[in-house]
Amino acid sequence: MYLKKISLFNYKNFAEANFEFDSKINCFVGKNGIGKTNVLDAIYHLSYGKSYFNPLAVQNIKHGEEFFVIDAELEKENRAEQIVCSLKKGQKKILKRNGKVYDKFSDHIGFVPLVIISPADRDLIIEGSETRRKFMDSVISQLDSHYLQQLIQYQKVLSQRNALLKYFALNQVFEKDTLSIYNEQLNGFAQSLFEKRKSFIQEFIPIFNKHHQAITDSQETVQLVYESHLFENDLETLLQENINKDRALQYTSVGIHKDDLSFEIDSYPIKKFGSQGQQKSFLIALKLAQFEFLKKQSGVKPLLLFDDIFDKLDESRVAKIVEMVNSDTFGQLFISDTHSERTETIVKSTHQSYKIFSL
Repeated sequence: MYLKKISLFNYKNFAEANFEFDSKINCFVGKNGIGKTNVLDAIYHLSYGKSYFNPLAVQNIKHGEEFFVIDAELEKENRAEQIVCSLKKGQKKILKRNGKVYDKFSDHIGFVPLVIISPADRDLIIEGSETRRKFMDSVISQLDSHYLQQLIQYQKVLSQRNALLKYFALNQVFEKDTLSIYNEQLNGFAQSLFEKRKSFIQEFIPIFNKHHQAITDSQETVQLVYESHLFENDLETLLQENINKDRALQYTSVGIHKDDLSFEIDSYPIKKFGSQGQQKSFLIALKLAQFEFLKKQSGVKPLLLFDDIFDKLDESRVAKIVEMVNSDTFGQLFISDTHSERTETIVKSTHQSYKIFSL
């Protein structure tokens, strides 16, 4: 897979910009605040239909303008493809492939496999469980559209159950039979999603460990632990057991929407007991494992985006990444950096073709 070109109109700080890419390495260099990361985010948009850095879609429109357009050409399995993502204020975002509008964005997920490694990934460690669930779901969803559809259905039923619990509290009523219908529906989706998450983690952990050992020269012992209420019992039973709690809270307190991935170093939470360097190594290993997992399962090398990570890595870790580029582990790379000389030195050492865009 090869992203050939991208055109941006009123996207973030760009009024209009056009880029034609090298099939291997593409670097965006310049001072902070000039839009290097915005180009990477536009590429991310092509894969996921949304920004990696700003979930409020309308805030990705250039200040003072009414719309944005991202228009890209890529080659996949020897076929030319065009992806266009656009948004006009007050309207729904539109995603098109070869001129045809997607009815559901979820139908596009997985078509352009992509992994981003960014300083913003630290949220995976410092934020709550939702951020780590989203990571897990995004990896599985890129390979399994049925999983994504089930997840959407689960969230829909969950919202309905929560609305019913609020209604009961507000009107001081309780209808056990109505609630049991939602319990049954949630249980059906939850069991399937739980099994897929469990299976994913079992396959993912050895890949993650391999990358972490390579980055740290096996100096540290880390763990990825999947935590879920469903290890204790099926969801229908758990919902019945927690009904009084749910009525008091007016929302559903148990279920796969509470699952978490525990990040640990020597069996302690890395958030509290890991140094900044250890946390960085953990996150880069996590993302490189995501890349390898997607590549292995799909047979396509995902696009790989490195956002400002050379600032955060020592020479030995940079050397490890260069080694992986040379071994042809990666496909097309997109790199942002503030130091043009450093970038050029690093990419030259890979002996691969490259383009450097000075912004």
